[in-house]
Amino acid sequence: MYRLLMVCVSAGIAAGLGTGFAGMSATTAIVPMLVTFLGVPWYEAVGIGLASDVLASACSAYVYKKNDNLDIKHGMMMVAAVLLMTILGSYFSQYMPDLEMGRLSVVFTTFLGLRFILFPATKQAELGLFIPEKYRPRLSVICGVVIGFYCGFMGLGGGMMMLFILTTILRYDLKTAVGTSVFVMTFIAFTGAVSHFYFGDVVNYIPALVICVVSTLIAALVSAAISNHLKDKTTNRVTGVVLFGLGLMMLWESFL
Repeated sequence: MYRLLMVCVSAGIAAGLGTGFAGMSATTAIVPMLVTFLGVPWYEAVGIGLASDVLASACSAYVYKKNDNLDIKHGMMMVAAVLLMTILGSYFSQYMPDLEMGRLSVVFTTFLGLRFILFPATKQAELGLFIPEKYRPRLSVICGVVIGFYCGFMGLGGGMMMLFILTTILRYDLKTAVGTSVFVMTFIAFTGAVSHFYFGDVVNYIPALVICVVSTLIAALVSAAISNHLKDKTTNRVTGVVLFGLGLMMLWESFL
């Protein structure tokens, strides 16, 4: 029980920091930790991560909205496509082997952390592609299709992919990109969690679910409030250090 508590609280705090600071899906930290340290099946771990993401993303979006860092108009255009493809991706992901998907998520976490440390997302906004305003609605839908399937299939929530798309293609500044990302992520996480609860056996891991949900929510609220008053590069590098450290720790555990 002590190991369960320590792993879930640590995963929740890391996930909440990532959500509040950089719009990262809670599943990015929770899934590999549950798989690596507790042996939770990958599909069920994804369900727990997505369930933890719902309240964390919703509350983070509210904080960003209060600080005028959320684009609801274009965010809503992505939601319909995202939700449909999330369900489809979630269905196909149940046939993937636990070990390979767990290892992939660990590598992704480590790489993502290093990317944020070395290349903060603020640079993406400056180097972003120029897209005429009239093409943004349809482009938002196309991006939603890609992100939704990725979220449902990989269980990584699509937060990082969405952040990259919003800053690079749609040219959002970092804080607006994060606010819009967590807003859309609320719907993604809810739909994905319901799908995983239906197709999987997440109810067999209620203690882990409750601990992850509570710890993720608290950490997300605190980090979102802080993020809106920090420089963009600082928020990126804080998140990068957290993710990179988690990735190295999980790689070491896997090696042992």
